[in-house]
Amino acid sequence: MDNKPMGCAETGTSSTQNPDINTDINSNQAESYDWDDVINDASDQNMILPEGDYNFSVIKFERGRFPGSAKLPPGNKAILTLKVLGPDGPVTTKEDLILNKKLEFKLAGFFRSIGQKKRGEEMRMDWSKVEGAKGYAHFRPRTYTDFNGNQHTYNSVEKYLDPIEADTVNDNKISAGPDRSY
Repeated sequence: MDNKPMGCAETGTSSTQNPDINTDINSNQAESYDWDDVINDASDQNMILPEGDYNFSVIKFERGRFPGSAKLPPGNKAILTLKVLGPDGPVTTKEDLILNKKLEFKLAGFFRSIGQKKRGEEMRMDWSKVEGAKGYAHFRPRTYTDFNGNQHTYNSVEKYLDPIEADTVNDNKISAGPDRSY
């Protein structure tokens, strides 16, 4: 099998003749498409929201595994794809919810935010109702440095807001986010 970058066989160039081809391929960590996959314009995934309170809608829920860290053992995690109504239009971002007792506050906050849980009451997490749910959260840009020393910024949920908190924030006009008519 030929390991040349795409396009090299047709043009007759090699990766040594066009070093930009290898740089683009190696720096792109996105997953590959199959021939019959469905695509859309995902350019909104790179928009960074200003810190503030925003409406969100869960457009995708996936089950995953958290590999573990120095602070938490391996375990289950929910991978949420959220569509957020930002000041410059919709933004898509991913957020992990690790299913661990130490992070129960974040799980409870998420379920209160989407209206499935009331403060102070126990509930069984019903993941079948998560996709399509709408809620409110405080988003903050976070920056990290990858293994190659490159800095990246992404949208992060700092806190899920109860519907009552979100309405109070909106009524007082202290939110950096957009109007809550989502």
